[in-house]
Amino acid sequence: MFRILSKIASLMSFNKSLASAGDVAHQLMERADAGAGRDPRQAQELRRAARAFLSVVR
Repeated sequence: MFRILSKIASLMSFNKSLASAGDVAHQLMERADAGAGRDPRQAQELRRAARAFLSVVR
């Protein structure tokens, strides 16, 4: 779970000036889709993180 939160933080800090809330969630979903074949559990965690991020931001 710490890895997921650190990825969210890195995405937010990396794209802070360029990204909106939808962009961060979109990037998390893209990473989840890309890694779904290798690690379905991590992909599910990334999807949950994207949904949680959107629920907090909106």
